[in-house]
Amino acid sequence: MAKILIVDDEPRIRQLIREYLEHDGHDCTEATDGSAALAVLSAQTFDLVVLDIMMPFVDGMTCLREMRTRKIATPVIMLTARGEEYDRIAGLENGADDYVVKPFSPRELVARVKAVLARTMPQRPSEGSCYTFGDLTVDTASHSVKIGGQEVNLTPKEFDLLVFLAENKGIALSREKILQKVWNYDYYGEDRTVDTHIKMLRAHLGAHRNDIVTVWGVGYKFDPKV
Repeated sequence: MAKILIVDDEPRIRQLIREYLEHDGHDCTEATDGSAALAVLSAQTFDLVVLDIMMPFVDGMTCLREMRTRKIATPVIMLTARGEEYDRIAGLENGADDYVVKPFSPRELVARVKAVLARTMPQRPSEGSCYTFGDLTVDTASHSVKIGGQEVNLTPKEFDLLVFLAENKGIALSREKILQKVWNYDYYGEDRTVDTHIKMLRAHLGAHRNDIVTVWGVGYKFDPKV
């Protein structure tokens, strides 16, 4: 069972999502806009946020940016309007983990929730693995990344992406392969999703940003020069 925060200004949408997620065994809390969501997130810990973009007062995109500014790394599934590609890309760039286009199938949303939770809820063995590349360390047991002993704050998806790259050091990985392994086979994504998260991950890695090499016509390769 996961604790899920549903944020939407439409009561019927919140009720519909809640009914399906509670039927799937989850514990749900509701918020009517981004401001209310931030207040709840400051007081409680959640495993996932389902966040609508178009809301009065504080919209979903502003809420997401503020979450990440406050170092609230809770995974987020955005609800976007049909055809609004800009919203989807902006959401990913601001740290969203997935998106669902309105009007949506509740069953599809439940499937997306399951996929995100499978990737982000603690399920790693206690011994884990630790990868070291110069002063960069990636520790799967503690779910941490450090550069020069300083903690690097990554979203769950950025962390999973870095781990997959580190596990395949020196191997050219296609975008399709990265989507399959990091976003799971049932993720309905696109190449730009990978490119967007690579861009965000590089931004966090400082001097190690060039360890992630673009392999033109293929995808990406983790190739640290140490």
